[in-house]
Amino acid sequence: MKVCILGLGYIGLPSALLFASRGLEVHGVDIDMELIHKLSNQLLPFREPGLEELFANVIETETLTFSPEPCTADAFIISVPTPLDKDNRADLSFVKTAAKMICPFLQKGNLVVLESTVPPKTVDEVLTPLLSATGLVIGEELFIAHSPERVIPGDLLREMVENDRIIGGINEESAEKAANLYRHFVKGKIHLTDAITSEMVKLMENTYRDVNIALANEFSLIAEKEKFNIWEAISLANQHPRVNILSPGPGVGGHCIAVDPWFIIEKAPDHARLIRKARFINDRMPYFIAEKIAKIVNQIPDPVISLLGLTYKGDVDDIRESPSIKVLQLLKEIPVSVKVFDPNVDKKVLDEQVDSLEEVLKDTDCCVILTNHTLFKEIDFKKYLNNFRTKNIFDTRNSINSCGLAEDGFAVYQLGVS
Repeated sequence: MKVCILGLGYIGLPSALLFASRGLEVHGVDIDMELIHKLSNQLLPFREPGLEELFANVIETETLTFSPEPCTADAFIISVPTPLDKDNRADLSFVKTAAKMICPFLQKGNLVVLESTVPPKTVDEVLTPLLSATGLVIGEELFIAHSPERVIPGDLLREMVENDRIIGGINEESAEKAANLYRHFVKGKIHLTDAITSEMVKLMENTYRDVNIALANEFSLIAEKEKFNIWEAISLANQHPRVNILSPGPGVGGHCIAVDPWFIIEKAPDHARLIRKARFINDRMPYFIAEKIAKIVNQIPDPVISLLGLTYKGDVDDIRESPSIKVLQLLKEIPVSVKVFDPNVDKKVLDEQVDSLEEVLKDTDCCVILTNHTLFKEIDFKKYLNNFRTKNIFDTRNSINSCGLAEDGFAVYQLGVS
């Protein structure tokens, strides 16, 4: 069996490697020529536990090829980005391009699976009409399904294999064919449904997270006003057997949680009122963080701010939709001098980015922890006393142990602690 996968990003590439590791012939396609060049030279574009070893093993089997063009295959998987446009609506241009690219290669009996996260009815109203141009009878000669990824960066490979899989077909035979494909590596239970339900399940999962993070963030704002410790309050509230309040933070990032709720709002704007409000709360958090930083350094002439963390969450290298970048942009408007360091981001993506803790903390007036990397949790700030010009630390993630820092002259501020 041969599989052609379009889109070799955080989901498409691991999927290609997993299929190839199970003996399938896999052809990976991406329009990014630099990425194709890297992969062809056995260089990975991002870090993920176990990915390098899996890549090396698959390369040895010679079951995986890369190019910017599709080829004939038994199954085609579309795993391309679906970003937001300027109006917070889904940009489906990559999905449409991928569908048009594979049309000349589709044959009777082929399966097409859309893995990209999309608004409801995308399979029925966008993908299927484009594939109809082949002249193949949809549902009888050409089979179509949607199967969203449901994984977390940092544990991606394990979850792709062990998590349950949702597969929604345009008909029962399409769903069954897609299930048989994913059974090559999925050990979790495979749940069959229709396409629109599959599309909505993925959106609902990420919207659930977004709304609950918004609740935690709103609690943190209330804590600042009413002067109680939000972290202690959440810890105690979560002792209740039916309560699980999430952690507040500087905002919501990543390609899923910060994006997917808008797909629901786009389709049902009059009904998605709670979802819209949650998006507003979470999108406002970087502004609140920037305002609090400005207050901390208000009396300091020409302040220097040191930001720790560019990625949207701890111990990954993913900066997509990261609130850290928004905080940095807002600080530059104040204006103040800003430096940022992230040990997980090798490539320089911002002019303000520096290469070490020593450099980012040099002459700083306020160190702001925006990402809860393990490295940041373990910092012994006493070792960097001479780096600080003014000993201010603002911990937005409740990451550090502040015990004893006051004795060395540090003022430690926390999100949700007045």
